[in-house]
Order: sequence, then C-alpha cells, then structure tokens
Amino acid sequence: MAIDYDHLMNFDIPEVRQSYGAEEVARFGLTVGMGQDPMDMRQLPYVGALADDARAMPAIVNVLGHPGFWLGNPETGVDALKLVHGEQGITIHHPIPPEATIVGKTRVTGLVDKGEGRGALLYYEKEIRDAYSGLHLATCRGTTFLRGDGGFGGPDGPVKQAHTLPEIEPDHVFDTPTRPEQALYYRWNADPNPLHLDPRVAEKAGFERPILHGLCTFGFAAHALLAVMCEYDATLFGSMDARFTAFVYPGETLRTEIWNDGSFRTRVLERDKIAIGNGLFKRRESA
Repeated sequence: MAIDYDHLMNFDIPEVRQSYGAEEVARFGLTVGMGQDPMDMRQLPYVGALADDARAMPAIVNVLGHPGFWLGNPETGVDALKLVHGEQGITIHHPIPPEATIVGKTRVTGLVDKGEGRGALLYYEKEIRDAYSGLHLATCRGTTFLRGDGGFGGPDGPVKQAHTLPEIEPDHVFDTPTRPEQALYYRWNADPNPLHLDPRVAEKAGFERPILHGLCTFGFAAHALLAVMCEYDATLFGSMDARFTAFVYPGETLRTEIWNDGSFRTRVLERDKIAIGNGLFKRRESA
C-alpha cells in the first residue's frame, strides 16, 4: 500500500489522556542520567528524593500523551520496517507540573517526497494540555525519515533546515555516563521497541548489541542543558531542537558540548561519534 498524501496528512491519531505523578516523574529523571550523584541537591527534586521538593524534568514531555507506534498502522500506507527517527524538538510553554492529568494530541504537519528510491520526510507535532484547564503545557515535534516510501507523487518541499553550529570551541562541556542496562530502564517510558532490548533483533538490524533509544539520548542532552543553561531550574527551560546523527550503545559516555548562544551537540566519547547534532536551545523568556 503506497502513501496517499491527503490521507496521511489528515490521518486521525487518537488523543491520549494520561495521569502521571511522582513515580513516572522520578523514573523518567533516573532514565536520563539524573541522580547519579546522590549528594547533588540540584538533581534530587527530579528523581523523587525530596519530600518537600518535587519537579518534572522538562524532556518528560516526549513520553507524556504518547500515541504509540501509530505509523505501524497499515492504513497509513507507510513501510513501517524502514523508519528512522531523524529529528526531535520540544517547547515548554508552561512549567510541567510534577503530577497532573494531561491530554496529548499528535498530528501530521508536513510530508515531503524526496523521490523514488530516496524516501520521504514526515513532520509531526504533539500538543500536551492540562486535561481540566486546557492549559497548553508543551509542544513536541519530530521528523521521521520514511526510507521506503519515496516517489508517491507528493510535494518535494519545503525541507526543514538544520541549525548550524559555531565554528569555535564550545563554552561548556557536560559528561554523563550511561549505564549498561540504560535501555532496559528507559523502555518503561512507553518505548518497548525490541531493537533496544533483544540482542537477536539488534543483530538482525546490523548492531552488535541493543542500542539506546534516540529519545533517551535526547533526554541526556536535555539534562545537560538543564544543568548548564538553567542551573537545574526547570522554569527557565524553553525549547530544544536537534538531529539524530549516530546511535549509542548503553554503557557509553555522552558528552554534551554547549555554546553560550544555545547551540549544542552530544558526542559518544568512546567512539568519538556525534550522536545528536545541529542542536539549538532557548531559555524561556519569563519564568
């Protein structure tokens, strides 16, 4: 079944209503490297360690109101075996409460046909709102590369342009080791893809062992930005956008290099690979 442009652009992705609280918030913080220093009082509010201070790590919005693997629905016309997560971004409109009931609504915002044999680009967006007040808490956006779906007769643009990093040394460096079992933890954030869990599936995909979830790597970068650019004050966290450029094996060390203008990238130290590139962070204008 080939892609039908109008059908996919208007594909109805059911909204997701979700209640979350201390357990979900703490688990997410732990799965993106927070709390590794149990004496760092700045991190402890994000992992449920302080009875008088509970905070939600901003990147948790990526997993709140998650619609599941909707592109796996045959009615989309997409070849679900040939998808690559290309880009991810989040904007925090209001600080994320440590407990709430939210509604997430995901929609397709763009579809670019790169041509036969060259695949297609699908752009999507998820809005997260408080289920009772309707307050718009956050927007998540992403790009999926549909490797097997080019040549369906759709438009060939516009294509989102990547942020260009400065050609000088970064102003800040933030290192965080991942744990060998990091993916086994992160999968409980609503992402049980066996590529990250089952060595047999990873081997068939061409990897020597399971790889880390892209959104987990993104979460580690968000942790670095929260620490360096916001001094662990989540009310100052505005937005971040970046491209996925290489995979990460659980157990490797992630170094996020940050410039004062908000540019950033995340490097795998053991293999000197850029896992997240072309990053741009912005602080919220008002807390």
